[in-house]
Amino acid sequence: MWFLTNIYNKMAAKPWACAIDIVLAALLIYGMIVFLKKNNAGKLIAFVLVFVAAGIVLSSEFMDLPVVGSIMRYGIIIVIIVIVFVFPAETKRGLLKLASSRDTHEQYTTAYDVSDEDLHAAINDIVRAAQNMSKKNVGALIIISTQNLPEHIIDSGTKLDAVLSCALLESIFNTKAPLHDGAVFVRGNRIVAAGCFLPLSQSNAIDKELGTRHRAGIGVSENYNVLTIIVSEETGVISIAQHGELTRYFDSQMLTDKLEQTYGLQATPESTRKHHRRKEG
Repeated sequence: MWFLTNIYNKMAAKPWACAIDIVLAALLIYGMIVFLKKNNAGKLIAFVLVFVAAGIVLSSEFMDLPVVGSIMRYGIIIVIIVIVFVFPAETKRGLLKLASSRDTHEQYTTAYDVSDEDLHAAINDIVRAAQNMSKKNVGALIIISTQNLPEHIIDSGTKLDAVLSCALLESIFNTKAPLHDGAVFVRGNRIVAAGCFLPLSQSNAIDKELGTRHRAGIGVSENYNVLTIIVSEETGVISIAQHGELTRYFDSQMLTDKLEQTYGLQATPESTRKHHRRKEG
């Protein structure tokens, strides 16, 4: 009762300040709950709520506990620090999303030293190679980037700096080729490197049926602004990983539209809407 009385007195004195205080606190707690639920840590929600409630009680003047009260006053900060340490990859991904101000219709405007016709030709070759490998159940991992990846990722593979072609992509991912296990890094219409090793995603939300290739594709998209094309060796399904999220079952038209959007050649990502309609139906 004393807690409610205290809030009432403060509201009477400065109602606008108290209202802002309550809204900000509610948003902070809500944000932590959503974060925990999204990362399959729902069991921790009760702990967080109990910790916050205990912090309010123990830090009050009514309890008069100087040491414990001082610690609990910073309870929210302690909880946030714990979350950052327990979910480092997820926290980093969330901060990157906030910093980049992306939306679902993001467009890249990076200029390349090639014509739009060359970029369209590269897209057609990527799509044809992905479709051919999908039909033959040949696994593939292709990174499309508008920026340069860190040197340690490129150095983990073999630098090629070759003009992209359907035949070259298929030959790289041929199961008898030495570079087929790694990822191919593509920028513009050139294959920068092949056989690159990528960081694996540690997310618990990934389907257990998906293997290392999918975890690698998701992992690199969590940390860098890239589009990753994944062809499953087991099922032949073509998937896209972007911003740490995996979307499966891309056909040639959907993949073409997505690549044109990524290369800045298409204003509206029609493939995304088609895919959403397909999933809803």
